[in-house]
Amino acid sequence: MRSRYTAYTFENEDYLLATWHSSTRPDPLKLADGPHKKWLGLQVSRHTQIGRNHSVVEFIARYKVGGRAHRLHEISRFVREGGRWFYVDGETSPETGWLAR
Repeated sequence: MRSRYTAYTFENEDYLLATWHSSTRPDPLKLADGPHKKWLGLQVSRHTQIGRNHSVVEFIARYKVGGRAHRLHEISRFVREGGRWFYVDGETSPETGWLAR
């Protein structure tokens, strides 16, 4: 989770796509095409291991767009395959709306 957050701060799409599970991986993210986000911090609220190969992570990521502060509150699902963890999908809280993971 923390490495993916860092990848978002650097707009490292290659890393984000490489750590996204193939069953839900989007086409290129095109992060540079959207409004510029200044990432302010990540707080991991909860991590739950579900068996050996599944995990759930709840987090809040803070960022600014055009000087206005926003929060992304998401509950993300991860799966381990071949010893590596992959992001599968996530649900955001209603007040934050969807944002490219």
